[in-house]
Amino acid sequence: MAKSLYETLGINDNASSEEIKKAYRKLARKYHPDVNKDEEAIEKFKEINAAYEVLSDKKKKDEYDMYGDQMFGGQNFHDFARNQGAGSNVDLDELLRNIFGGGSSGGFGGGGKSSHSSTDLDQRINITVPFYVSIKGGKHNISMNNESFDIKIPVGIKSGETLRVREKGNVGSMGRRGDLLIKVEVSSSPLYERKENDLYMTIDVPLKTALFGGKVKVKSSIHDDITLKVPQNTRNGQKFRVRGAGVIDRKTSESGNLYLEANIVLPNVDDLDEALKTMLQEKLPDPHNIEHADA
Repeated sequence: MAKSLYETLGINDNASSEEIKKAYRKLARKYHPDVNKDEEAIEKFKEINAAYEVLSDKKKKDEYDMYGDQMFGGQNFHDFARNQGAGSNVDLDELLRNIFGGGSSGGFGGGGKSSHSSTDLDQRINITVPFYVSIKGGKHNISMNNESFDIKIPVGIKSGETLRVREKGNVGSMGRRGDLLIKVEVSSSPLYERKENDLYMTIDVPLKTALFGGKVKVKSSIHDDITLKVPQNTRNGQKFRVRGAGVIDRKTSESGNLYLEANIVLPNVDDLDEALKTMLQEKLPDPHNIEHADA
């Protein structure tokens, strides 16, 4: 009795379930459309999946073992599929469902739908991207399912957002493939704090510049160098806004702002010359004489 489904997987009809699975995986890797672009390889891949759908299901395997290729009108499965509807457009799922029935169990599910829906085949992973990449966008390499590929990280992505990569999930029957759903976490930054689309950064301002005014050059890994004009009598913690230097909103394409918070850097009194120290001690207001308003 001819049994072409076993021949499709290159095994004998006494093969164990583990041998069937091993043979399927080997052939699926060889003929997968992402690896083998030959048109004939696509048809071969469909047949491999069809054979495995039957032989990996005990009920359907027992039925096939009893009748063999007689179920295909005496033809082998390749010829049967080709003669049904014209080559690559044939729905092998539908053909096998018509042969083996559409019960609630097994590889073909009930109600005319495959049990391996696109949702079932979707695969979920988590990744962490650098803070810089989350602000400016970039690429992130994914290695999984014996594949390695780059995904695009969009500008302004936030922690907790999910990216969808089409047809990079699990492989199901007939070569169908689900999507890859990637939950993104953004690593923290030692320099920046993000609040919605605004960025906050602390900058050092020398005491002399804070008292008499001047310019401070701000360097960062995200922005071009910024020259900030600092006015006289700048207070510790005072914020300066740089319009449009925040995060680009993915929906509106509008940019948030960058807020620079002044950290007044006091000189080491031991480094001052004696005349200046004496003058400061004499001229600076006595803190005991400063009046504070009631809270």
